[in-house]
Parts: sequence; structure tokens; C-alpha cells
Amino acid sequence: MNHFTVIAEDPQKTLDFYVGLLGLKQGHRPDLGFDGAWLYGEAPQAILHLYFDRPTPAQRAGVIDHMAFTSKDLKSVKARLDASGIRYDLRQQAGAGTWQLFCHDPNGAKVELDFPSAETP
Repeated sequence: MNHFTVIAEDPQKTLDFYVGLLGLKQGHRPDLGFDGAWLYGEAPQAILHLYFDRPTPAQRAGVIDHMAFTSKDLKSVKARLDASGIRYDLRQQAGAGTWQLFCHDPNGAKVELDFPSAETP
């Protein structure tokens, strides 16, 4: 997988969610002739592209159900989501024990955050 792209209805709320709450970093984006942002995790390649210049579709999720990110520091992420009033569903995967936290970004995209089984909520 190279990256996902999200059409952002509200650019600032979208950046606040992915950068402020989830910890991605806004980085280099070439001049593509339209407004947007590229967000990075720990890898040198952008993993999430944001469009700021397009109308959001009526069917928000389309055929993609969700995007998932490998994450760390479950307690801290939960605290930030709680403080921001963002609802989420936390469950522990049977077998592997991976903690899976599901929520929605400000545009309606479903996001899964996967934490190691050794972490505690």
C-alpha cells in the first residue's frame, strides 16, 4: 500500500484529528496545483493525502470500509480522544491480543488504530 487519500470537509479539523490527536506529521508535498496536505508516520513516505479543494461525497465511506494504522501508547491516545469528545470502540483481537481502537475522522472516514497486546487500556 502506498497511501490513502481523504477528502477533507474542514481542513483544520482534519489536521487537528490526524496530526494533533493521532500524531501523524505534516510534511513535504509537491505543488500539485490544488490545496491539500501530505501526512507522514515514521516512514519517509507520506501515508495519508488530504484534499482540501473537493466536495465531500454524499456516501462518505464508499467501498473502502476503513484505514488502519500501527500505533503505540494506547493510554495516551485514549486520553486525547476522550478529551476531544471523539467516540470510539476499543476491543482486543482474539488470538493475537492486539488492541483495536475504531473511530471516525471529522469527514466520516473510519479509522482503526492497532496497539500491541502488551499495552493496557
